[in-house]
Amino acid sequence: MPSLKEFFDIERQGTTVTREIVGGMTTFATMSYIIFVQPTILSATGMNFGAVMVATCLSAGLATIAMGLIAKYPIALAPGMGENFYFAFVVCGAAGVGGLGYSWQVALGAVFISGTLFVLLSFFGFREKIIEIFPQSLKSGIAAGIGLLIALVGLWYSGIVVPAPGALVMLGKLRDPAALLAVFGLAVTAILLARKVSGAILYGIVATFIVGVATGVVEYHGVLGRPPSMAPTFLQLNLREVFSSVNMISIVLVFLFLDLFDTVGTLIGVGEQGGFMVDGKLPRARRAFLCDALGTVAGASMGTSTVTSYIESAAGVSAGARTGLASLVTGLLFLVAPFFGKLAQSAGEGVQLASGGMAYPVVGPALIIVGSMMMRSLVNVNWKDATESIPAFLTMAVMGLTIGITEGIAFGVIAYCALKLVAGRGKEVHWSMYLIGVLVLARYCFLVK
Repeated sequence: MPSLKEFFDIERQGTTVTREIVGGMTTFATMSYIIFVQPTILSATGMNFGAVMVATCLSAGLATIAMGLIAKYPIALAPGMGENFYFAFVVCGAAGVGGLGYSWQVALGAVFISGTLFVLLSFFGFREKIIEIFPQSLKSGIAAGIGLLIALVGLWYSGIVVPAPGALVMLGKLRDPAALLAVFGLAVTAILLARKVSGAILYGIVATFIVGVATGVVEYHGVLGRPPSMAPTFLQLNLREVFSSVNMISIVLVFLFLDLFDTVGTLIGVGEQGGFMVDGKLPRARRAFLCDALGTVAGASMGTSTVTSYIESAAGVSAGARTGLASLVTGLLFLVAPFFGKLAQSAGEGVQLASGGMAYPVVGPALIIVGSMMMRSLVNVNWKDATESIPAFLTMAVMGLTIGITEGIAFGVIAYCALKLVAGRGKEVHWSMYLIGVLVLARYCFLVK
């Protein structure tokens, strides 16, 4: 039996077991909010809050462990933000916002079918080919765009910036206790990083949590609690109506499309940051995509929306994670999270701002720091070549400002193909890029209202 170090090739990857554990804990800390955000969103469709919470933890834990053992990457998975909103408010029409009005059981069926299709595509190597054909400029733009996206979300979560009428954002009320706590956390984390302290991001999160509880900004709910039953959602998906309705085809395709580009974007972004890319390719990408697809199938069976790779994994990579051992740690934490739900709730629960919005001051500072680290990929862009620099910039800007990985990739691909063609350099573009460009244009023409 190989040892832990041998199985994950710890020494050759230039890391240590301790660093991998810290990285895995950091990733879990930065994405633990999904444990409570996910059931909050899906419960608007009539789904049981507790059952969705447990399904979220189990699907995230199993998929992340699979990623660690099979693909051996420090990339965590969980039900995706964006996909869950599409599930609840578009497919089901939750909270009276209109939508298509399908039941949550039918929506779970559509997610299950999309995940099954992804499993099949993974065996044929379709998705890793997409990573290989993307030019370096777009890969760098994707990594930086995700960094900008993460940083903007972190600033929102910290209460440092807030939505503004007539503008994108404005400076929040920094005297607000939640914002002050986030600024404290940002300062502590930045100082630790400047002093090259290993695990600085995790230590920053812990310090912010302790100060938040001590000052009363963060409500302490305790540690242990009995996990809710998963029976209300387990195997409750409705496949019959999915297969009997022609209208469901487009819904399944949208789930496919969102998961495809979210995952591709995350793997490229984290791969670039962690130095996993080799000659523009991600080794073991097929295994990573398979874990992603199996996670979606398992999640739909348990009672939650599309499971996808999480860009918050970049926090763990920033903390030093380089192997699947970190994913194993993150996955195990998700599996036990239903028992420690009260503690995770304390760290990931929103805090009311005086302006009326919600802040997540414990995890917000970590996201800002991670976002700043991911901007370093821009050094790989040829800024003197407009056919390379403009698509990279559009990818970064659209991704960050729309809070959407898919939208940023779509704009970047369209711009890249179009500019290469008008510059008379169309042969530099792989034919598959043109196909992707046509598909994303079709999405905007036919699928986006």
